[in-house]
Amino acid sequence: MKSDSSVIIRPARNVSGAVRLPGDKSISHRYAMLGAIAHGTTKLENYSTGADCASTLGCLRTLGVVWRKENGSVEIDGTNLELRAPTSPLDCGNSGSTMRMLSGILAGQDFTSELIGDESLSRRPMSRIIKPLEMMGAKITASDGGRPPLRITGNSLKAISYETPVPSAQVKTALLFAGLYAHGDTAVLESVRTRDHGETALRAFGAVVQQQGNESRISGGQKLDAIEAQIPGDLSSAAFFLCAAALFPGSQLTIDFLLLNPTRARLLDVLIGMGVGIAITQLEEKHGELIGTTQVTGKALTGANISGAHTAELIDEIPVLAAIAPYSTNGMEIRDARELRVKESDRIAAVATNLRAMGARVEEFDDGLKIPGGQELHGTELDSFGDHRIAMAFAVAALRAKGETRINRSDAAVISYPAFYETLDSVAEC
Repeated sequence: MKSDSSVIIRPARNVSGAVRLPGDKSISHRYAMLGAIAHGTTKLENYSTGADCASTLGCLRTLGVVWRKENGSVEIDGTNLELRAPTSPLDCGNSGSTMRMLSGILAGQDFTSELIGDESLSRRPMSRIIKPLEMMGAKITASDGGRPPLRITGNSLKAISYETPVPSAQVKTALLFAGLYAHGDTAVLESVRTRDHGETALRAFGAVVQQQGNESRISGGQKLDAIEAQIPGDLSSAAFFLCAAALFPGSQLTIDFLLLNPTRARLLDVLIGMGVGIAITQLEEKHGELIGTTQVTGKALTGANISGAHTAELIDEIPVLAAIAPYSTNGMEIRDARELRVKESDRIAAVATNLRAMGARVEEFDDGLKIPGGQELHGTELDSFGDHRIAMAFAVAALRAKGETRINRSDAAVISYPAFYETLDSVAEC
């Protein structure tokens, strides 16, 4: 199916079978970082196989953290909050998650560190973490526009109460991590509540985090204890398979041991609203995270409107929802998604460009898209724009197109899911 850096996707007749996905990226990042500063050895099974989470481990090693892979798990020896001054830059690769969240921990260290990234990450603004971390006492320099590389000189931090200008789980997590090193209570208030993996992970490692409405609060000076955990399947990766099954009435797909955190599961509500049959079984809670088996039955797709708080909850899943929107009856309108302009690519422009290349009518706004339903798409040559979610979204859209589709720079998928194309091939009946 895959050849060098391009992939050929052939039309499918149906989607069926069962898949079990690599560990959730969001949880993998946070567990690794907290394991690094905890007391004792943390053991993580089903750690994400993506390049982004490998970047986090690489940065931790540069900071003196000892970790190893044993029998499919990652074991991390904690440093009890104190990391070692690096002798080289911390290479975050393509991972904005690594750079933003690790900055919160580095702000409380007694040394200077430099965080760098690849060409894509070096274009992404970091001002959202720079401003509040400087308010807490860290000294941070960056390139023009607050872009990487970042040079962070840690300090004895003071607690702040901070209202995020744009809701961001990564910014919230960075500030809560920094709050561990601050004197007093650090509070983060969001206009819309974002995913709560940072709060949940901190509690799993023994910290007390208070939650009231859209405010999260942590007291400084707390110690963390190592955990043993099996990381549930990545819900953002599951989105591609859920949407693939949604394209074909009568499809049957099962995803085992899947993360079902309520602050991440809005996608399921949207798909159910569009007519997809979804059933959850074997629901359980581990380390504060909900996990279960998800069974999907494809039915005729209607349509959806996504805006406001729902946009923030679906920010990672919007590209694939937009990619299947032409096949729905009523289409889809997406607003308040300006954040997608500054991801690994301009995802609004990338989705519009690729849909038009496949013959779809699309209206593009500054903050979203309007995609009419009842359209037929044709296979063609597309570009991933170097963005893993665009590559995977259009591999899904191509399953119902007429003719073959070639996606160039398809290897972008390794950022989050190296085995994506093989897994998709295993459930797509051509």
